Amino acid sequence: MNVLRCLLIPLVCLVLSLPAFSQYTIRQPDAIPLQGEWHFAMDPAEVGAERKWFAPELSLARWDKVTVPHCFSVDSRYQFYTGTVWYRRNFPWQPTSGKRVLLHFDAVYYQCTVWLNGQKVGTHEGGYTPFQLDVTDQLKADNNNLVISVNNNTWRPGTIPGAKDNGEPNDPFMGWLNYGGLIRPVYLTVEPAVYVDNVKVEAVPDLAKGTATLRVKTRIRNATGQAVAPKLAFLVQQDGKPVAVKWTAQTSSVAAGQLGILEAETMLKAADVKLWSVDQPTLYVLRVSTGDDTVQTNFGIRKVEVRSTQLLLNGQPIKMAGGNRVVDYPGLGSLEPDWVVEKDMRLMKEAGMELQRLTHYTPSETIYDWADRNGMLIIAEAGNWQLTPTQMDNDTIRTKFRQQFREMAERDWNHPSVIAYSVGNEYLSEQPAGQRWTKDMIAYARELDPTRLYTFASMRLNILPKKPEDEASQYCDFVSTNTYGNHLAILKHIHALYPNKPIFISEYGTRADGKDGEAGQVTHLDKFLSDVRQLPYVIGASWWAFNDYQSRYQGTNANGYRPWGLVEPDRTKRPLYKTHQTGMAPLTVERESWMLGPAGVHTLKLRITARNDFPAYAIRQYKLKTNNQTVSIPDLQPGQSAELTLSVRGFEKTLTIEVIKPTSFSILTQLIDLTNDTRTSSR
Repeated sequence: MNVLRCLLIPLVCLVLSLPAFSQYTIRQPDAIPLQGEWHFAMDPAEVGAERKWFAPELSLARWDKVTVPHCFSVDSRYQFYTGTVWYRRNFPWQPTSGKRVLLHFDAVYYQCTVWLNGQKVGTHEGGYTPFQLDVTDQLKADNNNLVISVNNNTWRPGTIPGAKDNGEPNDPFMGWLNYGGLIRPVYLTVEPAVYVDNVKVEAVPDLAKGTATLRVKTRIRNATGQAVAPKLAFLVQQDGKPVAVKWTAQTSSVAAGQLGILEAETMLKAADVKLWSVDQPTLYVLRVSTGDDTVQTNFGIRKVEVRSTQLLLNGQPIKMAGGNRVVDYPGLGSLEPDWVVEKDMRLMKEAGMELQRLTHYTPSETIYDWADRNGMLIIAEAGNWQLTPTQMDNDTIRTKFRQQFREMAERDWNHPSVIAYSVGNEYLSEQPAGQRWTKDMIAYARELDPTRLYTFASMRLNILPKKPEDEASQYCDFVSTNTYGNHLAILKHIHALYPNKPIFISEYGTRADGKDGEAGQVTHLDKFLSDVRQLPYVIGASWWAFNDYQSRYQGTNANGYRPWGLVEPDRTKRPLYKTHQTGMAPLTVERESWMLGPAGVHTLKLRITARNDFPAYAIRQYKLKTNNQTVSIPDLQPGQSAELTLSVRGFEKTLTIEVIKPTSFSILTQLIDLTNDTRTSSR
């Protein structure tokens, strides 16, 4: 969940030396990590449970050793294995009286069963969302034995994601690999008997007054045998300094062994409000305490809304480019160590990818932490990837989807970067089952989190619907379309269907191995931009995909990869990367004049224009950098321009300029020709 726990606990006898662990952030500072060396075995015959491989006394003579987090699909010893595997390790423990001990899994792909000291303590299904188990009663003093069986077979109907039930050749496989294992951190936390289970912060600015309202919903778990009436204390901080506020808090009793939700509200004065945005991603910290327990969560104050065909952030219309990132890295599979997160997100940010439905499932929370700190807008999507009508009407599938969506939302609802949720991708949204799914799942999701916008990625709007009620986008706050080619005609058709909804292009693009190769990607993007810049109702466009990725979907290359990316599997930039960066910059730079001056000091005048077509948003606190100077660009609204005058020394034929965001990212690099218009300055 999106909270950091600050409970101080007695020293536990668990000391680990884990160099691999340092690559993965655990967001709870008091967590007791269970990363590092584990024992591992494959179980292709599915006999492990029957033969009690979970027994503490089991011989490990035939077991291998692996390092957790671990993706067995890319471990050379088990590469691309699909089936059941087993993980086990021992750890010491010193009992903590009156406390509860929780065992956390940030993600296990896909189904797992957990045993502690030979006792089954829980199961979970869903490969990308976190879960926790209370293992207090199963722990013992000194040595403990933890065993997890994991099955990654999502190439069958009934899982999410999973196979279709239509019996078509090569159609059961989802569009990415079923990377299996303990793919994210595993750890323990120690809680008091009454503790904070989750916190939801709703920070709503009043844009006219400059104030903001904070509404906090604190979920308390009472693990005692009697009812309690918890008292909550709150602290708001910004930039490490406390913000003075007065709280109106609800008091309520929480029954024995139950969960309870306590609500509180406060108002921030205008002087204390700094809005979160893509270029000014200001974060606050909220600390919530009850008894001996304290948790904290980051949040941002921002307003996201749809008004007719516009998407507004803090009252200002925005249009931004983005990309789809498949969680896939050579040698790592779906592992997301911190260095991969930093590498990928920085590459995306500097390519101009800032508004995106990142992927068809829930990535590591460190992705959203990065987006919060550095400014990105994200549409989070749970796992309905091309479910068939029969599957969408199946009660079991619906229950599994709701579980995965709830786990995703409850983890991510305090991230200001997450502005919307998607309830699926490329299902038959014109059919009754698709319409029911969209209406029902958005209704369910709004009950969990009414503060976000809702959509789904449709592939059926390109030709099929004749009337808006013929397709499920009628239930969405904005239309999302996966459209590959013929963009101008198709987008006009969609706008005619839904004239009062913004259009987000959730997928477009072309492969690097098409008939025109990598140059064809560049040409495709140039044509796309010439089309979309004619359409004021397009608010975003995400190239499929940021990176090449492995797949077993039909049409995959013989090397196992699908080469759609701006970058290759190892993140080598293709020519498309530079074209995307230049084309998706929110401003243009043009040379106005170049005058030679005395003593080798010359005058260059540049015209800076904030784009008014696509992308388009306000430019504030940007800078222009050359090899020897940095100058501020005047604040510009879309369509406005300003002149910059630079002093240039020497007699070079070109000058390299960079445009730098207020978050320090370089988003445009351009060569300025200095060979013409060589008039002498009159200075």
